[in-house]
Amino acid sequence: MMNELVDFFRNKDVLVTGGCGSIGSAIVEQLLNYDVKRIRVFDSNESAQFHLQERLAAYGKVRSLIGDIREKERLKRAMKGVNIVFHCAALKHVPMCEYNPFEAVATNVHGTENVVDAARAEGVDKFMAISTDKAVNPINTMGATKLLSEKLVMTASVGEVKTLFSCVRLGNVLNSSGSVVPTFMEQIKNGGPVKVTSKDMVRFFITMSEAVDLILTDTLKMEGREIFILKMKALRVIDLAEVMVEELAPRYGHKPKDVELKIVGVRPGERLYELLMNEEEAEHAIDEGHEFVLRPGLYTPHYISEGASTSPIDPKHYDARKADLLTKNGIRKLLQDNKIL
Repeated sequence: MMNELVDFFRNKDVLVTGGCGSIGSAIVEQLLNYDVKRIRVFDSNESAQFHLQERLAAYGKVRSLIGDIREKERLKRAMKGVNIVFHCAALKHVPMCEYNPFEAVATNVHGTENVVDAARAEGVDKFMAISTDKAVNPINTMGATKLLSEKLVMTASVGEVKTLFSCVRLGNVLNSSGSVVPTFMEQIKNGGPVKVTSKDMVRFFITMSEAVDLILTDTLKMEGREIFILKMKALRVIDLAEVMVEELAPRYGHKPKDVELKIVGVRPGERLYELLMNEEEAEHAIDEGHEFVLRPGLYTPHYISEGASTSPIDPKHYDARKADLLTKNGIRKLLQDNKIL
């Protein structure tokens, strides 16, 4: 597959929205292993743009484009001559979106609309959007806006359109900026308390390398109007917190028993269990071994798709309430393998 990816990305002009974020910057760095023509990092964070440019200056292929996806004209200028778009820009924090719903809609919905329109207008070859499991049966603003973002992408190629549009739906990305792992790490460093919302909270996790590999591989093989969903590991958040306290507290000069685990309650918009897809989607999902693929017949009126699933998919693969959970030793190994411990 590595050789196929090298051939596919060779001499391609790539744009990454939100290219300074955790996933966006990881995509940028991975693409530099291939013989791309250039990578346009589209992001509104000037300081992050500067630091990313400094870190990757030796490659000579990274272009820092300051801009906001809310500004359609800026996007059109940025996308001139682009072959492939990775759309990573979004407001992602559930409580923040609950408190700022107008901004969440402006970025995640109207911003996605702008990126889609620019890609269509400029004749981009492939467009891959990064979505989230919170878009499945959403109960919060962030999830609802990401669901609408998925709908925009999945119908963007209807009509006489050159561009192929698809989505990758991810769970929580391990150790990404602002996620629970670096938050717990900082709390442990300070001697606690380590704040956990609920003893019952379960989340699907994917490592950064798994996420990027999935995104790039699926961009290679996409035919348009698919949602790709990796089969992910699930764990109890409190088990993750306990393992991190056991392993990290001594490194920061604390005794594990002295670091308090404090249950603070579920925050606005949060739920205890996530879904990677809902029951209706599971009826039509195609099992491709390491991932599921949802085809366009499920999303597009009057469209009949062939090859829909004929065998039921075990809910443990997509419903956190029924998933096989990682043990503490499994969590410990996961963190060690990813150089977090």
